[in-house]
Amino acid sequence: MKKISNKFKNIKNKIVEFNYKEYANTNKQFIAFVVSNLINASLLRFFTVHNYFAIKPLLADLAVILLFGSFVYLFKTKKQFTYLMVISFIFTLICIVNSLYYTYYMSFASFSLIAVSLTVVDVGDAVIKNVLQFKDFLFLWQLIFMLIYHRHLRKIKYYEFAGSKENRKKRFTGTIISGIVVYALFFMTVTSVEFSRLSKQWNREFLVTKFGVYTYQLNDLFKSLDAKFNTLFGYDNAAKKFREYYDENTIKLEKNDYSGIFEGKNIVLIHGESIQNAAINQSFNGKEVTPNLNKLKDEGIYFNNFYAQASSGTSSDSEFTLATSLYPVTNGAVAVSYWNREYETLQKMLRDQKGYNTLSFHANNGEFWNRNNFHKSLGYNTFYSKNSFKVTEDNTIGLGLSDKEFFKQLVPILKKEYNEKGKFLATTIMLSNHTPFDAVDKYGDFETNIKEEVVENDADGNPVTKEVTYPYMEGTKLGNYFKSVHYADSALGEFINELDEAGLLENTVVILYGDHDAKLPKSDYVRLYNYDKETDSVLDKDDENYRDVDYYDYELNRSVPFIIWTKDTKFNKVISTAMGMVDISPTLSNMFGLTPKYSLGSDIMSLDNNVVAFPNGNWLTNDIYYNSQKDEYKVINPNAIIDRDTISKNSEIASKKLEISNDIILYDLIKNENKKERLDRVEGEANE
Repeated sequence: MKKISNKFKNIKNKIVEFNYKEYANTNKQFIAFVVSNLINASLLRFFTVHNYFAIKPLLADLAVILLFGSFVYLFKTKKQFTYLMVISFIFTLICIVNSLYYTYYMSFASFSLIAVSLTVVDVGDAVIKNVLQFKDFLFLWQLIFMLIYHRHLRKIKYYEFAGSKENRKKRFTGTIISGIVVYALFFMTVTSVEFSRLSKQWNREFLVTKFGVYTYQLNDLFKSLDAKFNTLFGYDNAAKKFREYYDENTIKLEKNDYSGIFEGKNIVLIHGESIQNAAINQSFNGKEVTPNLNKLKDEGIYFNNFYAQASSGTSSDSEFTLATSLYPVTNGAVAVSYWNREYETLQKMLRDQKGYNTLSFHANNGEFWNRNNFHKSLGYNTFYSKNSFKVTEDNTIGLGLSDKEFFKQLVPILKKEYNEKGKFLATTIMLSNHTPFDAVDKYGDFETNIKEEVVENDADGNPVTKEVTYPYMEGTKLGNYFKSVHYADSALGEFINELDEAGLLENTVVILYGDHDAKLPKSDYVRLYNYDKETDSVLDKDDENYRDVDYYDYELNRSVPFIIWTKDTKFNKVISTAMGMVDISPTLSNMFGLTPKYSLGSDIMSLDNNVVAFPNGNWLTNDIYYNSQKDEYKVINPNAIIDRDTISKNSEIASKKLEISNDIILYDLIKNENKKERLDRVEGEANE
């Protein structure tokens, strides 16, 4: 204790002895480096979470900049500028990458997503057209400024007054101590809740708001490295929590009116790329955007309060969550980083418990989202990728084979599989309705304008009926999206007919889900709801008819369709209970007579209310949408009674499920638990 006390006393003395005025006068280059990088970090928060005046993230960012910058004094004067430019480049790159990433995912980037980022090559047009913005280039000012300021300092011969090696050591000591002190001051303000969230890492927006972007990125680096060595550390604790959770939450699917209703039937599972309910409920000039989907939802079982729960893995996250009833992983994407774990999946249960032939179809490269390996891990017997289809320039839309041609070509393959191997689960992954929604010349004739007939008098005073057209959503990203969805809907209609003609709709259940929302700008929704045709602009916010689109409206608007339909039964049923992708597997398991053990979702047909947890820690019920970052919520049901106990309880449910799911994935707990059960069974048989 005496040695520790002496060390703190020495640090205190060095702080007192340090001449900050002299340091500032003789170290202009370093100060410019610190201030400019601090401004960039603040700009990032301004462009993303709009949190730029808060002291806490400023202190955290300042501490990191000082600590990394302090090592410049270990270099000779001529090399110092090079070092500062290298660090500046890294900091600037962090800001640019996170700015881009936030625009598309409404979250912040992770080191574990480096492998995932390689898939951007295949969606380069989407990134350039829908993501890259002018603000993303603004961060480059810091590098330009440093270069100009360096030339200025050389011109005034500033570097000739550089200190000796001994002075450089003093500056290094003083600067690194300053960084430590600033960090210490910052961490004195951090609450236990904030520490907990830093450890869990799943609410990245919250972390950048409270800890600044540089501390967040450092923590993410450590978490990413920790994930690589998870077999060495933390397994026992994770396994203990895993067993305790399922001991307290044993999966038992209650018998209801839908239990076993589809047992033995074929399944055509349609993965609706970027289809959301906002499109299903939309029409222009009396023409529905999705007439075929409307027919399916009206005749079948339509879950109109359903959310995808996807994270950075987007489509692959939805495929994973639907199959496993687990949540996306905290860092990276399961399809790329954790595909080789052992999972309990809907596909495996149908295959192993019921003898289904499990098939997946996607006319994209098999390497995209690592589906060649990922789909095998999920339990598909066969994955038909791009190589299984005839793709030409004429039948391509966007990223690949058009949906109409895709469905047309896969029906004969599916028919052959059925004739040879019997009942099946076939997952068909659509592609044409993928961002950037700019192939308008291939979507067919569908207009998103407003057409009205007006009566005017001609030159002779006689009334004449004329058609007037107002642009409305034409030329906007959302307008183009509606055109794209209309095409996708038309492809679905043709697919249903082709399945029927091939005799594949008999004894078959068609299930469609939207894999995630279209990630379109809020400004387009503002125009959609507040269009003033007289001025071809948006209504003024003070107008009594103006409909605001706030954060919560936008989040709730991201709901996607989930429809169950059969040719021979008209259910005409709407389920409005809040539901997530994680609930599909247990819901279908009860309908098809399956017995899951490790679902984290619920059979929605047995619930009146449900907690839908999102990967960022937010959650939704029938009554409220809760924002975990701000600890605030929006009431959905005006008759609901909301209290802090309910909020705390639901937050704990969401947090626990996210934590258990992440542990299952990182530590491969299902594989090890199954192995343990097998060993216990063998040992028990031997003892008998």
